[in-house]
Amino acid sequence: MAISRVFLTPLIVACALFMENMDSTVIATSLPMMARDMGESPIALKLAMTSYLVSLAVFIPVSGWMADRFGARTVFRSAIGVFMLGSILCGMSDTLAQFVAARFLQGVGGAMMVPVGRLVILRTTTKAELVRALSYLTIPALLGPVIGPPLGGFITTYFHWRWIFFINVPISILGIYLATRYIENLRSDDTVPLDWIGFLLSAIGCSTLMFGLASAGRHLVAGDVSLICVAVGTVSLLAYVWHAFRTPHPLINLRLLQIPTLRMNVFGGSLFRIGVGALPFLLPLLFQLGFGLTPFQSGLLTCASAAGAIFVKTMTTTVLKKFGFRSVLIYNTLLGALSMAAFGVLKADSPHVFIILMLLLGGCVRSMQFTSLNAIAYAEIDQRQMSQATSLTSVAQQLAIGLGVTVGGFALQVSNQVQGHATIVSADFWPAFLLIALVALASLPFALKLQPDAGAELSGRRAG
Repeated sequence: MAISRVFLTPLIVACALFMENMDSTVIATSLPMMARDMGESPIALKLAMTSYLVSLAVFIPVSGWMADRFGARTVFRSAIGVFMLGSILCGMSDTLAQFVAARFLQGVGGAMMVPVGRLVILRTTTKAELVRALSYLTIPALLGPVIGPPLGGFITTYFHWRWIFFINVPISILGIYLATRYIENLRSDDTVPLDWIGFLLSAIGCSTLMFGLASAGRHLVAGDVSLICVAVGTVSLLAYVWHAFRTPHPLINLRLLQIPTLRMNVFGGSLFRIGVGALPFLLPLLFQLGFGLTPFQSGLLTCASAAGAIFVKTMTTTVLKKFGFRSVLIYNTLLGALSMAAFGVLKADSPHVFIILMLLLGGCVRSMQFTSLNAIAYAEIDQRQMSQATSLTSVAQQLAIGLGVTVGGFALQVSNQVQGHATIVSADFWPAFLLIALVALASLPFALKLQPDAGAELSGRRAG
């Protein structure tokens, strides 16, 4: 009996998405153990998280062009192969430099893997079957953050953190086989020329700026090298802005920022994501270094946020229809910032039930915010601009999350030094949580500027 392609193609892509989501969530739980084995400060491991996110930001915009140019199956299989190679190198890394480079390579594969896979689904599925096909794709996106932290903690506690990356090898081999057999090698005959100048400027700008910021504090390179990287990155990104408004087919179309709802997503949403992006880095460190929990215990706690996110997704449509995007984004921003600052009051003797409840409620709030932000980005985007808008929002999202890790790590390091502690202790964390809460709160003015009926067509809410 033949398996329906409507089921099989999304399932293959979903496996790749599950692998990527698992990998990005399990590593956070294992950071303290990795740092110990590499002889580094746990704060220095923020470079490993930011390098992966920067790699995604750099290569996601060219993934669609590569699929059109070389064929979706070819790029998808190659992306899985690159991700697998990066995973092997991560598992073999003995130094921070090796690990950061391997994570960047992993990001190259991840940047091509999921967007191209999603493109295959959109181009091979009829509109009548599209919702069902995409629903298969959302399952691993929801389960990865739930399973990832406890699984990573279990492997790290009872085996070794290197196996976190080695388990990607059999999954990748299976994915390559299934893609070869069942995914069509779709390509486009009217591909626009790739904006190579824009790609180089954005790649150099994002990579050097984020590396310079993340390595501040003399992690991996000297302080003056970090400053040079920040300067080079800033100049490159400014050059990209100048270039983007003077080329007909820019890699990332900044002209779309004239659209109010998209501008809210990129600027306001990025500020909120900076705050949220720091949490997967700070919370495992708090639980393990501050409270003395094992990686497994830490993972069991942090997965509560993802459970809350899954729960609230069933209510998002109803809430948006009743209250509208503007009201939801305003009050959710306040609640989200409050939930981040609240982590600063936790102590080693805080009841685990109380911690889980905080994580669960915080996950609900942040999930509602992300769903609202992601939806309103397309409220005023027509079909021709959809691909460009997706590239712009994807890059902004990855950079914001990476910047969140950097900001959180820097705040923790400064707090530790100012308080004069020889090692990281629980008292070092509250200033970091307060800072990221304030950054997230800074997104409030962008929500306030939205029109009362913003996104009404998407939410189904009638004005008045």
